[in-house]
Amino acid sequence: MTNLIIAAVVALVVGIIIGVLFGRSGQGASLRQRRAEQKIDELRGEFTRYQAQVNEHFLESAQLLERFNNAYRDVNDHMARGANRLCNDEEWPESLGQDVSGRIEHSDSDSSEPPRDYAPKADPEEKGTLAEDFGLPKDAKRPA
Repeated sequence: MTNLIIAAVVALVVGIIIGVLFGRSGQGASLRQRRAEQKIDELRGEFTRYQAQVNEHFLESAQLLERFNNAYRDVNDHMARGANRLCNDEEWPESLGQDVSGRIEHSDSDSSEPPRDYAPKADPEEKGTLAEDFGLPKDAKRPA
């Protein structure tokens, strides 16, 4: 009977030790999960602060550019008025493409069409510069 009691006590102690080990391993996983969640929350906060800084930077940049453009326009108008008042030559505004008030004239030849990367053909029947035989004599044979 004493052997049975000793075996029961030993089994109880071994069960307690195994239970503590399993409990700690489960706590370790939940502890790691809590740390990961904290890290994610920190990164979210850092990202939100970064986004706010970027938005603030571009808002301030837009305001500064607007002030710069206004100052440039004021200086340009001042120079045009001064040139109008101080110069005797009446032909200089036309040579600069400006009207008499100093404003830049936009001619009808200005278009919003982007520049072409090829030369336009004068005749629709002629070969373009991208044709394989462009610039070759008519009697030259094409390589096979």
